[in-house]
Amino acid sequence: MQHFLGQQGAKAAIKGVGKLFARDTGLGSRDAGGIWGKGYTGGMQKTESQSSIGIPQAMLYHKYGTLWETFFQELGIPTITSTPTTRATFEEGDHRSIDEACLASKVFLGHVSELLEQTDTIFVPAFGASNPREGFCTKFQSLPDMVRATFRDQHPNVVSFLVEDVTNPKKTAANYIELAEQLGRTSKEGKRAYKRALAAQRAKDTAHAKEQAETLTLIGKLRALAEKDASGQTEAPFAILIMAHPYIGHDAYVCADIISSIEEAGGTAIFADQFPHAQALKRSYDFSETLPWLVNREMAGAACALKDQIDGMVHISAFPCGPDSLFTDALARRMKDVPMLNLVIDAQSGSAGVQTRVESFMDILSFNRQGGYAND
Repeated sequence: MQHFLGQQGAKAAIKGVGKLFARDTGLGSRDAGGIWGKGYTGGMQKTESQSSIGIPQAMLYHKYGTLWETFFQELGIPTITSTPTTRATFEEGDHRSIDEACLASKVFLGHVSELLEQTDTIFVPAFGASNPREGFCTKFQSLPDMVRATFRDQHPNVVSFLVEDVTNPKKTAANYIELAEQLGRTSKEGKRAYKRALAAQRAKDTAHAKEQAETLTLIGKLRALAEKDASGQTEAPFAILIMAHPYIGHDAYVCADIISSIEEAGGTAIFADQFPHAQALKRSYDFSETLPWLVNREMAGAACALKDQIDGMVHISAFPCGPDSLFTDALARRMKDVPMLNLVIDAQSGSAGVQTRVESFMDILSFNRQGGYAND
């Protein structure tokens, strides 16, 4: 298995990947008339002679997917995105994983396996933790190596690069521009592609944040009406903050039953990861000065900012997530005034048990809204 050896090691590794990618697909030979070389003007139609980069719809795809797809599109490189997770996706990933791997990693390998039936080139970026307070779990640094080792008999072309500090805009832009260069594009083309991709991702994030803010405002108005209605006929939905990593909370297979159970019980799901990221990151330092992981920080910051607008929180963790094992306890201690349900899901989690726990939690919220034991 290959290993990342810091920034220099990563640069050497990506050069090797770029050469292999160019050799096997023709992407890098601009002067030799590679299939995405000179003459590309945008809007290129895919033909049978063109290879595509496969993008697994798992892990940080649920956070940066629009950025990645737009980036390759702007470079004129066709992509294939795996289909949403199913039971079969998970079972394939579980079969290829060691028992100790987290649920999210198993799902990721299932998506890679699906893509390798359509293309031999897979995009697997690595995200580091050079910023000790806003980094990523170590599994995000090891994903490229994990894919190479797991599928070694299929010899996948792993297109990868290392983003050491995603909170540093200049360094992150440079990382993407370097990736474009390794794929046979100029620095100017890479810069333009990243600028447009970043704008697309920000537009999507802003739209989600705006929609949720409007939903919370509406729920607040309904609460006010309900309080004034002496007949008790007016009811406001419960605003439930979903505290989950995006690749858990937005995965249709992993989390769909939980979200539907909340909605069926009269709740409205508000996703912590869709709160404005910059605001969440800033507020997270009210929660903890030392929390190491960016995704958990953003969840914590959203919880701090929204605690007066929500009725409860549902924290969903995938077994055996290391960061969440610490974060769950910290969340319960720091947000003790907000009712919280903690769900740890794994391969054996049944929908019936989850539904029962969600229904019980929603019943408690309803009881509290009616005055709780104060009315007895």
